[in-house]
Amino acid sequence: MKTNYQTLVIAGLAFVIGLSGCAQIEESNAKSTEQALAASGFRMKVAETARQKAKLAGLPQRTLTRTVGPKGKIRFFWADAADCNCLYAGGEAAYDRYQKISVKEQIAEENAMDADMMDWDAWGPLW
Repeated sequence: MKTNYQTLVIAGLAFVIGLSGCAQIEESNAKSTEQALAASGFRMKVAETARQKAKLAGLPQRTLTRTVGPKGKIRFFWADAADCNCLYAGGEAAYDRYQKISVKEQIAEENAMDADMMDWDAWGPLW
């Protein structure tokens, strides 16, 4: 019986550590997105009142969402009630800039991953 208990404890610890790692990755991704949104011209507004906090919590979290604003203008928002307790909002021009920044960041990440994965020097002369 003691072995089963030890196995359960180890499995439980591994699960908790795994969840912690996932939460850290999610938070890091959110911060990266928020930096890109700010660089693109999205405006950040911190929820200060109880009403603002309640509204913020009711929005889709950490997802860039399209909506129609006043006078039929297309608006985009990103809500983060868990970390910054804030809302990023921008129009179509800010969204276009964000898309360009996101593509550049993705290409840079892929290039870095390719360089890390294929260390040609480790193979010696192939040709």
